[in-house]
Amino acid sequence: MSNSRQGGERQVLQYDVVRLAGELRAQERGTVGTDARSRALYAADGSNYRAVPELVVVPVDQADLAAAVALTAAAGAPVTLRGGGTSMAGNAIGGVVIDASRHVNKIVDLDPAAGTAVVEPGVVLTDLLAAAKPHGLAFGADPSSGSRATLGGMIANNACGAHSVAWGTTADNVLALEVLLPDGTRLTVDAPDAAGAAAGAGGKARAAGTAAAGGVDVAARREYYARKPGREGELHRGLQGFVDRNQLVIERRFGLFGRQISGYGLQWLLPAHGYNVAGLLCGSEGGFAATLQATVRLTRLPRAKVLCVLGFADSVTSADCVPVVLRHGPLTMESINHDLVERLPTEVRNAAIHAGLPAGRAWLLVEMGGPDQQAAAKAAEPMLEELRDSGSPATASLVTDPKAQAVLWRCRTDAAGLATRRADGAEAWGGWEDAAVPPERLGAYLRGLDELLSRHGLSGASYGHFGEGCMHMRIDFDLLSRRGLTTYREFVEQATDLVVELGGSVSGEHGDGRARSELLTRMYGADGVRLFGEMKDLWDPTRVMNPGMIVDPPPLDEQIRHSGPAKDRELLTVFAYGNDEHSFAQAQRRCVGIGKCRQSSGGVMCPSYQVTKEELHSTRGRAHLLWEMLEGDLVTDGWRSTEVRDALDLCLSCKGCLSDCPVNVDMATYKAEFTHHHYARRPWARPLSHWSMGWLPLWSRLAARAPKLVNAVANRKLVKRLGGIAVQREIPQFADQSFEAWFATRTAKAGAQGKVLLWPDTLTNFLVPEIGKAAVEVLEAAGFEVVLPDKPVCCGLTWISTGQLGVAKRVLERSLAALAPALAAGTPIVGLEPSCTAALRQDAPDLLPDNPLATAAAASTYTLAEFLINAGWEPPQVGGEALVQPHCHQHAVLGFDADKALMAAAGIKAVVPDAGCCGLAGNFGFEADHYDVSKAVGERVLLPAVREADPRTAILADGFSCRTQISHGTDRRPLHLAQLLAIALHQEK
Repeated sequence: MSNSRQGGERQVLQYDVVRLAGELRAQERGTVGTDARSRALYAADGSNYRAVPELVVVPVDQADLAAAVALTAAAGAPVTLRGGGTSMAGNAIGGVVIDASRHVNKIVDLDPAAGTAVVEPGVVLTDLLAAAKPHGLAFGADPSSGSRATLGGMIANNACGAHSVAWGTTADNVLALEVLLPDGTRLTVDAPDAAGAAAGAGGKARAAGTAAAGGVDVAARREYYARKPGREGELHRGLQGFVDRNQLVIERRFGLFGRQISGYGLQWLLPAHGYNVAGLLCGSEGGFAATLQATVRLTRLPRAKVLCVLGFADSVTSADCVPVVLRHGPLTMESINHDLVERLPTEVRNAAIHAGLPAGRAWLLVEMGGPDQQAAAKAAEPMLEELRDSGSPATASLVTDPKAQAVLWRCRTDAAGLATRRADGAEAWGGWEDAAVPPERLGAYLRGLDELLSRHGLSGASYGHFGEGCMHMRIDFDLLSRRGLTTYREFVEQATDLVVELGGSVSGEHGDGRARSELLTRMYGADGVRLFGEMKDLWDPTRVMNPGMIVDPPPLDEQIRHSGPAKDRELLTVFAYGNDEHSFAQAQRRCVGIGKCRQSSGGVMCPSYQVTKEELHSTRGRAHLLWEMLEGDLVTDGWRSTEVRDALDLCLSCKGCLSDCPVNVDMATYKAEFTHHHYARRPWARPLSHWSMGWLPLWSRLAARAPKLVNAVANRKLVKRLGGIAVQREIPQFADQSFEAWFATRTAKAGAQGKVLLWPDTLTNFLVPEIGKAAVEVLEAAGFEVVLPDKPVCCGLTWISTGQLGVAKRVLERSLAALAPALAAGTPIVGLEPSCTAALRQDAPDLLPDNPLATAAAASTYTLAEFLINAGWEPPQVGGEALVQPHCHQHAVLGFDADKALMAAAGIKAVVPDAGCCGLAGNFGFEADHYDVSKAVGERVLLPAVREADPRTAILADGFSCRTQISHGTDRRPLHLAQLLAIALHQEK
C-alpha cells in the first residue's frame, strides 16, 4: 500500500501500488514504469522540488491516456498529468505521473480560414507554430519555453508568454476542451462563441471585461448546459450555483488584471465572460480534469515586425516607462538586464551588441507590428517621441533585420537558464519566480523588492514580461541548509505581502504548485481559499487530481530537491570541475529542469532525444539520473549504477549541451567521468568498442606499418563483430603513407611570419593525410614555417570519450611534454580535427588542472580558420556555394565565427543547415548497438540536405566523423576547409 501524504493534516490517499500497476499494464498499450529509473526520471521538473512518483505511465494515444487517468483515479491514487515538465512551480511531480508528451501529440486539425487548431495535449508549442506559420497564424500565448512546453501543460498553468500583452494568455485563446473527469465522465467544455472572435482580440477583450461576453445570451447558454444529462449536467448546475452564490466576491477579487494567474480563474464563470468553463479550466493545474484534446484560436500575425530596444541604467528605471510604452499598443515588452547578457556565450553577446543592443544595464525589447516594415517602424516613432518628451533617460535602437532580432530575442529566451548562476559562479534559484503586479505599479514593486533583497542579504537576476507587470527572478537563496530555508520562507512571505499590497498576484505565469499554493491565503484570505476548495470538490470530489496544488497545499519549504543527501556527497573525481568549485555534486545541480534539451528540432542539443523523444535520452533526463545517483535512495549503486549507465548509453558526447544548454551542462564530461568509475577495476565488463575504438591511436600507429594488410581484413564481418563495430559501417582505410612520414621527407620552407606547429592528430595522420598536406600548403602560402612535434602526440580524446581517463591523462602528459619546447618559444598550435582541437582547449586543462603545460597549450591552440584570421591572411578567391556542417565540438567549445569570416573572405557563400550533430560522433556511430540511432540523427536534417544540394555546391566538413557520416549516407565526398583553400591556391598558380 502507498500513503500519498499531501502535507500537514491534509488528505492521505491510500492505494495499492502493485495492484494498480498490474491493472494499468493489463489495459495500457503504452509503458508502465515502477522501476527506479522511471521513477527517478520523473521525480523532478523545472522547479526546486522533488517528489518521487509511485508509477510512471506513458500512454500511446488519447484512448490510452483516458484509460490511464480513469484507472488511476478509480484506484484512489493521485493523478499527475505531465507535459514537458518545464513549470517552475513543482506542479508536475509526485503520485502517478502520466506523461502525454511522447505520443499524445498530434495536431488533429488546422483550419486557416477559421483561424483554429485542434491539438492533443502533448503537442509542443513550436510544432503548432511551425504548422500555423505558413498561413500567417500563430498561437497567441508564446512562453520562452515554447520549444518544449506542451499545449496541455500550457492549459494547465494558463501560460502567457511574451505576446500576452497583445494576444492574451492561454485562457484567452482556448475555444473548447475535451476532458475526462476523475470518475471517467468524458465531456466537452467551451468558451462562448463570440468571445474574442476576431483573431488577436483576446488580450484586448480580456482587459475590457464585459466585452469578452460579446453578444452571447448567457442565460440561455447556462440553461443549455444545466439541462445536460448525468454527471455533466450535475457539474454545470453545481458551477452555476457556485457563481450565483459568490458572484460579488468573485467580481471584487478575481480577474483584476491580466497576469492574476494565482488560484483558480473563477472570473471566467461570471456573466461578463459568458460562462466560459474552458477559461476556468485553464490554470487549474490539472486539478479538475484531464485534457484529452483542445480547440484553440490562432492569431493573425502582422506581416512585419520591428524591435525597438530601449536601454536604461537599471530595471527600476525601465519599469517606470512601461505605462508610456503600453499606450502605443506594442505586441510585446520584455525585459533583460546586464547580469544576464554578461552570462551569454561571448559570440552571442557580441552578436547582440552588433545587432543593436544599445548602451545600458537594463533593456526593454519592444516589438511593434504593421502591414509592412515601414509601417511597423513608423508605429514605433510616436512611442519614442513620447518617451523623449516624458524625460525618460532611455537609449534606443530600432532593429528591422529579422536575423538581428532573433539574436536579441535569444538574450531573453535563454534567461531562465542564464540566471541560475551569478557572474561569480554562485548558484541561484527560482522560488520567487514570476509574481506580477498591475503594470503601472511595476516600478514600486521593483523598488520594494530591491529593499527586501537587501534586507535578507540576497541578490538576483531579473527578466520578464514588463508589459504585463510580471517579472521572473533567480535569487541566490541557500536551499541546501535549514538556516537557508528559513531565510527563503521569510523572504517569500514578505515578498507576498508586498505583492498583495500592490494588488498583484504571487503567480503571473507558471501557476502556484508547491512553490506558491501555501501563499494563497495571504493573497485571497481564508474565505477566498475556501472558494477554491468548493470548486475543487465540484470537479474532483475524491481530490485525486494533482492533489496539493492550490487546494490543501504542502508547505512551500517541504520537499526541496537540493536539501537532501546529494549536496553532501564528496566524490573523488578525475576531472577538476573548476567552474563548479571542484565539486561533482555542484556540477549536477546545474540542471534545473528547464528542458531546452527536449526541443523537437533545431540546435545541436540533444541529438538522441530529437530521435527517440524519450525523457531518458534528453540531457535533462541523464542529469536527473546522475543527481539521483548522488541522492542514493532510488538509484542505490553509485558509480556502478546500471540505471545511469543505460541513460548515458545514447549520449553521443557531442558536447552540444555545453553551449546550447543555458546552464552549460557538460554531459560529455559527466559521461566520461561516470564511465571511468563504472568500469574501474572491471576491464572485462567494458564494451568491445572501448578496446577497438578507444585505443584507436595505438592501433593506428601499428596499422601504419602494414596498412594494405590491415585494410584487406578490417571490413570483414568477423573483425567488426570482434571490435563491437556495426557490420553496416565501412571501416575507413589507412593511408599508404602517414602524414608524419610524408612531412619527414620534405624540405622545410622558411616563413617570414614565423613558425606554427601543426597538430598531427590520429585521424589526419593515418587516415586522411591529404588534409594535413593541404593545411601545410595553406599555412606556407600565408607566410608561416610549419613544424610538427618532435615526438608522437595525441590529445587522448578516444580514451576520454570511452571513460578510460587514467590512460587519457598519461597520454596527454606525454604529449604536453613533447610540446613544451614549442610552448616555451611561444609557437602557436594549429589543429585540423575539431574534436582534437577542442580536447586541447577544454578537456586537457580539466583533466590536468595542476599541469601548467595544459593551460599553456589550451591558450596557444587554434583552429586553422582562427589562426589565419588572426594572422590577417587574405585567402584565395574560392567562390561558389558550400554546404557546411560544423563539428559539434567546434560549435560547443571553439566557435565557428572565424570559419565564417574566412569563408566570406574567400568568396564562399556558406550555407549552414540547422542540422545539429551529424550522428556519427566519433566511436558512437560505429558501435553496433548505436548504428540505428546514429543513422536516424543524420537523416533528421544533414543527409537529406546534402542529397538535395546542387552538384556544384561544395560539401564542407572539418570533422572526420561528419565527413564519414556524409560519405556513408550519400554519394557526396565532403572536403576539409584546408582542402578547399589549397585547391584554390593551385588554381591561382
